[in-house]
Amino acid sequence: MPIYQAPLRDYQFILSELLNIYERDDLQGFDEIDAELSDAILQGVADFTTEIMLPLNSKGDVEGCQLVEGQVRAPQGFKEAYRQYVDNGWATLTSDPEYGGQGLPECIGVFATEMKTATNMAFAMYPGLTHGAYAAIHAHGSDTLKAKYLEKLVSGQWTGTMNLTEAHAGTDLALLRTKAKPVGEDTYAISGEKIFISSGDHDLAENIVHLVLARLPDAPAGVKGISLFAVPKYLVKEDGSLGCQNGVEASALEHKMGIHGNSTCVMVFDGAIGELVGEPHQGLRAMFTMMNEARLGVGVQGLGVSEIAYQNALSYARERLQGRALSGVKASEQPADPILVHGDVRRMLMAQKAFNQGARALMGQQALWLDESHRHQDKAKAATAAKLAALFTPVVKGFVTDQGFKACVDAQQVYGGHGYIHEWGMEQFVRDSRIAMIYEGTNGVQALDLVGRKLLADKGEALGIWSEMVKPFLAEHLEDETLKPYLLPLMEAITDLEKATQYIVTNGVKNPDIIGAASMGYLQILGIVALGWMWARMAVSANLAIAGGEEDAFYANKLITARFYMSYWAPQTRSFRYQMERSCELLTQLQDSDFD
Repeated sequence: MPIYQAPLRDYQFILSELLNIYERDDLQGFDEIDAELSDAILQGVADFTTEIMLPLNSKGDVEGCQLVEGQVRAPQGFKEAYRQYVDNGWATLTSDPEYGGQGLPECIGVFATEMKTATNMAFAMYPGLTHGAYAAIHAHGSDTLKAKYLEKLVSGQWTGTMNLTEAHAGTDLALLRTKAKPVGEDTYAISGEKIFISSGDHDLAENIVHLVLARLPDAPAGVKGISLFAVPKYLVKEDGSLGCQNGVEASALEHKMGIHGNSTCVMVFDGAIGELVGEPHQGLRAMFTMMNEARLGVGVQGLGVSEIAYQNALSYARERLQGRALSGVKASEQPADPILVHGDVRRMLMAQKAFNQGARALMGQQALWLDESHRHQDKAKAATAAKLAALFTPVVKGFVTDQGFKACVDAQQVYGGHGYIHEWGMEQFVRDSRIAMIYEGTNGVQALDLVGRKLLADKGEALGIWSEMVKPFLAEHLEDETLKPYLLPLMEAITDLEKATQYIVTNGVKNPDIIGAASMGYLQILGIVALGWMWARMAVSANLAIAGGEEDAFYANKLITARFYMSYWAPQTRSFRYQMERSCELLTQLQDSDFD
C-alpha cells in the first residue's frame, strides 16, 4: 500500500508565516482561531485520512461501485468510513455555524481537503460535492429551502450533487434540454437525463440532494433561460422526515478510467419534484457559486494526488538499487546505488517537490482571498479579494491540475516498470488525477475563461490589482543581495507575462481566433509566475526565520527548493511565450484539410 505523511509542517508555515492568518482581526471570525486550534484540527484530519481513508483507496479502485436493482452501492468499507467521517464532524469544518457548521476559514479547510484528496480522491468527492451544494443553496436559496436542506447537508447526514451535463450538451450549456414544469406552489416536475454525475447515487447517506439545471416552459433560448432546482432523491416531509422516493434514479454507472470508488452516474429525472434555487432563468449564476468552489476543490485534487505520488516516488528512489552514479560509486556497501543518485531521477523529483509546495502556497492564498471576499469588514477590500480570487480560479483549476497530472506521470516514471503495475499505486494516481483536467470545465475552457473574461472583458483590472501587489514586494526586497536568486528570475518571468499579455491584447482585437489559440500558453505562463510569486514570498519568510536564529532545517530546505523552482520552472515562461508568438497566427489560418 502507498505511504502518506501529511505535510503538517508546511501547513503551519503557510498559515502562520506566509499568510499570517492569526493576525487578521479585520476578518470576521478569525479572532476565534489560533495556531493551536488549527494545528489540532489538521492533525485530526491527518490521522483520519491516513488511518481510515488511505487503506480504502486501492480497495475502492479495484472493487468500484455497483448498480444493483436501481441502487448504487459504494465499495466495501466506504459506508462505515463515511459514517465515521460524519460522526467525527469533519463534514462541518467550514460551514456556517447557523446550520451546524464550525465556521472555520477556507484557508484552513483547503488543507483538510488536500489530505482527503491525497489519501482517497474518490471517497473525498462525496463530501466535497456536498459542500458545493450547501454553498449554492446557502448563497441563493430561499429561507424555506435553507431550513429544509442546509443542516442535513452541513452535517453530512445528506449528500449533494451537481447535475449540468447532458449527452449532447457538455460545455455548451445553452443546448441543455431538461425541462421543469410547474406543478404546484413553488414546486416543479423535472424531466430529462444527465450524464457524468459524480456521487449521483450511493448508499453512504440517507438522502441525496441533486442540484439540477433545467428550463422552465417560458424560458428564453440559450444560457439566459436556465434555472436551478433542488431535487431530493427522497421527498422531504414538512417535519423534515423522509417520504417516498422521488422520480429520479441512476440508470447506469459510467465505466471510466479512474476514481472507481466514486459513483459517476447517468441520472434520469422523470417528473421528479424539485424546488427553485434562486430566481427563474438565473440558474447559471447560482450554479457558478457551486462550480467556482468545485474548481478550487479540483485544483486541490491535482495537488493532493501529486503530493502522495511524490512521497512514494521519493521513498522508492531512496530504496531502489540500480546502476552507479556517473561521478562514481556512492553506496559501496551495496551492489548498486539508489536511483536517487541519477540526475534525471533527481530532476523529476525536485520538479514535483517544487511544484507541490508552490501550488500548496497558492491554494492557501486563493482560499484566503475567498475568506476575505466574505469576511472582510471593509467592503471595498472584500470586493478586491473577490476579483483576485476570480482571476486565479482558472489558474488554480487549470494550471495546477495540468502540472499535477504531469507530476504523477513523473512519479510513475521513477518506478520504471513497477510504476505500471497496480500493486505499487502509481498507475492509480495517474488514472485518478487525469479527470481533474476534464471536469468542472476542461482546462482549455479554463484558459479561455482566463483570457476572454478575466483579461480582455475585465480590461485587465484584476491583473492590474495583482500586479500592484507584486511590484512593491519586489521593490522592498531587491536590495537584499541574499534574496536576488529568488527575485530576479521571477522578474524575468513577469516580463514574459507582460509581453504575452500585450500580444493577446494587440492581436486578439485584430483576429479573435488568436485568443483561443493563445489561451493555454497564457494560462501556463500565469501559473508559473503565480507559483514563482509564492516561492519568492516563501523564500523571504524562510530567510527571515534563519536570520532570526531559527536552526530548523525546514527553512534551509525551503530556500533550496525555492532556488530550484526559480532555475527550473521560472524560465519555462519564455518558451510558452515564444510558442504563442510564433504559432498562434498560423493556427488561425489552417484549413480543415490541413489536419488530414
